[in-house]
Amino acid sequence: MRFDERFLEEIKSRVRLSDVIGKTVKLKRQGREYAGLSPFSKEKTPSFFVNDDKGFWHDFSSGKHGDLIGFLQETERLSFVEAVERLAAEAGVPLPAADPRAAEQEEKRRGLQDWLELAAKWFEANLRRPVGKEARAYLEKRGLPEDQWARFRLGFAPAERTGLRDALVQRGAKPSDLVDAGLLISPEGGGQPYDRFRDRIIFPIADARGRLVSFGGRAMNPDERAKYLNGPETSLFHKGRNLYGLQEARRLMGIADGDADLVVVEGYMDVIACQRAGVAAVAAMGTALTEEQMEILWRLNPEPTLSFDGDKAGLRAAYRSLDRALPLLKAGRSFKFALLSGGQDPDDLLREKGPLALKDQLSQTKPFVQVLFERERDAEPLDTPERRAGLKSRLRTAAAAIQDKDLAEQYRNDLLRRFDTLFERPQGSPNAAFRPQAPWRKGGLVPPLRPPTQEGVAAAHRLSIALDPLAAALAQGAVDDPERLDEVLEHAQAHGFGDAQLDGLAKEIIRLRLASDTLDSESLKRHLAKSGLSALLREVERAALKSGAPFLAQEMTLADARSLWSQAFEALARVAALEGALASATSEGLLGTDPEAFRRLKGERDALRRAIKSGTIWSGEPS
Repeated sequence: MRFDERFLEEIKSRVRLSDVIGKTVKLKRQGREYAGLSPFSKEKTPSFFVNDDKGFWHDFSSGKHGDLIGFLQETERLSFVEAVERLAAEAGVPLPAADPRAAEQEEKRRGLQDWLELAAKWFEANLRRPVGKEARAYLEKRGLPEDQWARFRLGFAPAERTGLRDALVQRGAKPSDLVDAGLLISPEGGGQPYDRFRDRIIFPIADARGRLVSFGGRAMNPDERAKYLNGPETSLFHKGRNLYGLQEARRLMGIADGDADLVVVEGYMDVIACQRAGVAAVAAMGTALTEEQMEILWRLNPEPTLSFDGDKAGLRAAYRSLDRALPLLKAGRSFKFALLSGGQDPDDLLREKGPLALKDQLSQTKPFVQVLFERERDAEPLDTPERRAGLKSRLRTAAAAIQDKDLAEQYRNDLLRRFDTLFERPQGSPNAAFRPQAPWRKGGLVPPLRPPTQEGVAAAHRLSIALDPLAAALAQGAVDDPERLDEVLEHAQAHGFGDAQLDGLAKEIIRLRLASDTLDSESLKRHLAKSGLSALLREVERAALKSGAPFLAQEMTLADARSLWSQAFEALARVAALEGALASATSEGLLGTDPEAFRRLKGERDALRRAIKSGTIWSGEPS
């Protein structure tokens, strides 16, 4: 007999976990949990914990963990169906009517799951065989050590057309069943089915109870058209109803102290990175969250965090999720957003900065209403009454999309309050024209730079000839990654990027960086464009290309790029300091009283200039 998730959740909602477990384990309340002696091992100190709010139990002595149904399966050796029937009777929930056809379909599904399980073991074995050498090297390069492969059941599909098919057929599988399971592809023009996954690292996909339903594969060949490939829709796997990593996320939530957060990330490796850091995370496998997936998330946490890369693609994904979720919001049911800075994803953060940095980034969240407001605010310039009226209309429309009328009213009030704050009049100027209040500015109103005139645009184009290439490269590096400025802010405020023609740009970037700890590259570029600096930015980019600065190379890691950028900044700062010292020495007559000291200063300055011009400054480039 097959039970859908709604039926199972209905049972769990009517029966308290601690009441059922308390019949066989003596439980004592400890804060929001219950504790007792392990039913799986002999012990004198309680290490078995039950949490009714989360619907999980965890036994630290044996490492076992599960929900209400799993407890009966573990302690009374009941089958899944027997455990559900027992709990349904206790909860007073009638069982679904028996359906012979449904029973037959369920029997077939169990057979397909058996083949998926055998396929997973075949993939896992291949990862450790000679054929998986390059895949092993790739995982190690990504910072995923061998002792973690088994935890996530990672595997490898060789570049053979029928390797998996032949292995499973030898075990008695029918090719047609393997097609139904999503493991093989049946050619449209006829012919023998062939393996769906070839030359790919394999990520098993399980349902909420840990049963395999499909696989995902990451291509080893960089020229492969589909970098990531998921299994197709089958009787077992419905992409819009499954979340990658759900079972492990539930386990992590169950053993967490206090209220555990739940994070939704964008890919398999991001889920693995979060879970290795102890963060309960899942992924929607390359698609925007569906309503069914949102319902699953809200059953586990009233306000999960949606995490996206802070680049344009990440923002687009965040906004798609925002639109999908907006009508479904209710009191006590929403989302938070974490937009990671520096163009990094969770996997990058874990490898480069460690688990504490990853957790810190994921904890820096924005509420749903704030992200909604910022999206509408940044949709177009707000420099005319018509455009400001358009923003107000969009905010009202967004609030009206919420089906819960009470919440829709609260959203409308909140969004319009933010609108009014954005267009506050400057204090002391009651008759002044309205000017948008920059939400990224801490403190009072600071007017942006004036838009450029035609003469200013022409002058900016001439800068590409006059701009110092390395100074332009420093400016470009700061625009691409504003966090690079944090360690040199004081000197940058005083001296800019080493070229007086960029002082205005440097001051504006620093002002914005000081105003917002979470300023990313895309937000910075938008603000600079609104300040009339678009033409200058284009010329900075052209001049920077002439510098040969390696920290601008896309293939360079963020850590190395930041290190080399700081090295270049220090070099230009030293040149500026030496020139200042030489100017002072000249005015004070040092050339005549201490010519050796003067020559040393001049020699160091000239050597640095030559190193910058020739590119030998990069001889200390990190590997």
